Amino acid sequence: MDFGLAIFPTDYAVPAAQLARAAEERGFESLFFPEHTHIPASRETPYPAGGDLPLEYWHTHDPFVALASAAAVTEKLRVATGICLVIERDPIITAKEVATLDFLSGGRFLFGIGAGWNVEEMRNHGTDSATRFSLLKERVEAMKAIWADEQASYHGRYVDFDRIWSWPKPVQQPHPPILVGGNGDGVIDRVLAYGDEWLPNRVGEPEQLRARIEELRRRGREEQGREIGATLYGAPTDRAELEAYERAGVTRAVFWLRSQPLAQLEGRLDQCAEVAAVYRAG
Repeated sequence: MDFGLAIFPTDYAVPAAQLARAAEERGFESLFFPEHTHIPASRETPYPAGGDLPLEYWHTHDPFVALASAAAVTEKLRVATGICLVIERDPIITAKEVATLDFLSGGRFLFGIGAGWNVEEMRNHGTDSATRFSLLKERVEAMKAIWADEQASYHGRYVDFDRIWSWPKPVQQPHPPILVGGNGDGVIDRVLAYGDEWLPNRVGEPEQLRARIEELRRRGREEQGREIGATLYGAPTDRAELEAYERAGVTRAVFWLRSQPLAQLEGRLDQCAEVAAVYRAG
């Protein structure tokens, strides 16, 4: 099992490049940055975790710019969106950003995607929350065509364009791994339809989540003849829990960090690095 980190990269937290160096020095495999383009000041949608929405949600950097700075100062660290809100993005531009980051990083990008939860945020981008999952599917399919084809075209209900040229192509072929985020009822179907891995949050009862990961692995083998892994967001530091998740099919455990300066994060970084090192040593 690989081990990674996730943080909201903000204007008041450790700079992305500095954290990336610290992560690579401690042996972490990956670094994930989430995305919110903005947060409407007058919100209707409740925060899924309950209570007030944390400050970092509207202070977070653009993930592709922040990840590029992280990739530039590291050699092995995988850089990842966790998650990119594809439903709020033009697919042609996003395909270009994904391919460029993968190209410049030497094939180290992981493309975590999702459909989001903030209805007002979607609305400001012209996205109808009721059809966002269909929109997500078409935009992913269109991007796959752009990455793979010399002259790409796509004709769907929400995405429609005739033949285009777009370079660079990703280093990772046919494209960087697509990690489909979310814990909703239909997420396993979405992973099977256009994803390479599942990226669930560690919420609810552990046994229920482990059962769903096992279901995804079974369906992947039976329906598509492929092994599908899972990246666990908000992984525990308890060894027994990690072992249980690995048995269920988790292939990457990602520890969450608070948006803080490096001096305040070093204790947490060292703790997570020690957990990972001890786990890998058996």
